[in-house]
Amino acid sequence: MSTATKSYAAQTATSPLAPHTIERREPRVSDVAIEILYCGVCHSDLHQARDEWHFSTFPVVPGHEIVGRVTAVGSAVTKFKQGDLAAVGCLVDSCRTCSSCARDLEQYCLNGATQTYNTPDKISGGSTYGGYSESIVVDEAFVLHVPTNLDLPAVAPLLCAGITTYSPLKHWGVKAGQKVGIVGLGGLGHMGVKFAHAFGAHTVVITTSKSKIEDALRLGADEVILSTDPEQMARHAGTFDFLLDCVSADHDINAYLNLLAVDGTITLVGAPENPMPVAAFPLIMGRRSFAGSGIGGLKETQEMLDFCSQHNIVSDIEMIDIDQINDAYERLLKSDVKYRFVIDIASLKK
Repeated sequence: MSTATKSYAAQTATSPLAPHTIERREPRVSDVAIEILYCGVCHSDLHQARDEWHFSTFPVVPGHEIVGRVTAVGSAVTKFKQGDLAAVGCLVDSCRTCSSCARDLEQYCLNGATQTYNTPDKISGGSTYGGYSESIVVDEAFVLHVPTNLDLPAVAPLLCAGITTYSPLKHWGVKAGQKVGIVGLGGLGHMGVKFAHAFGAHTVVITTSKSKIEDALRLGADEVILSTDPEQMARHAGTFDFLLDCVSADHDINAYLNLLAVDGTITLVGAPENPMPVAAFPLIMGRRSFAGSGIGGLKETQEMLDFCSQHNIVSDIEMIDIDQINDAYERLLKSDVKYRFVIDIASLKK
């Protein structure tokens, strides 16, 4: 049995997103059925809808920043009940048996985690479909509790932009007394600023744009560096304990390596299209590290949501109706949003 469900989908790499009907499975004994209320818009959605990563399976129903309300639970579900607020992020399953899964690192599942959309669906067959839809059915193990004290639409981007920045800051032990830089102030970067500030670090935004200085300070930065100013960059050389690089456009990573102190680390969470040449000596002479990080596992994502609840942290958003999604994609390409679009899924039901 399955249920016909309204959605928005890209039928080809060149077609705009448009109304589409998908099938959602009936809840199994371990499943949670969720009415989707809000879904954040990630740059990954655009990449996959337009097949820019060259592995999209069409039709693509994007969306992995999902917040909603539980409408039904299977007989074996113990953590959720009908009426609860619930969230789904980038993952809806993993093998659950490999060494990564055993360490609550399902995002690095050695046998391949099941992404929320555009991944082979090992339960229903075909491809998984994401949150640009009325509802979703997910195994309880991959559903998250939503804090009730936070603004619900602004919680949605935490499921990707939030955990993508929280996870590396936590993993590399960012804390009070450290100097931490956030490179790039966009959907990811603005969350990195909020988290680094909440962790107690001296937080510095590094940006190419003078127009973002005021916003960076509003979001919690202690200082702002214009990366286009050689004097400012030179003044901060060798002083950072940690840098979180949130830039997806091509850029010179070596300019930022030189900002690191001895034993400092720069971690990339943006995903530039082209390879990044790295000079050997800035790494060697400072015993510096150049690392990367993805999202977090389910345990860490819940920890992040609870941390946000305690510190009243949400994303800065602009709400849109579903029929504005194609315009939103074009604006996303121009960085014309502060700082994350969120779809009101009630507009889909109309």
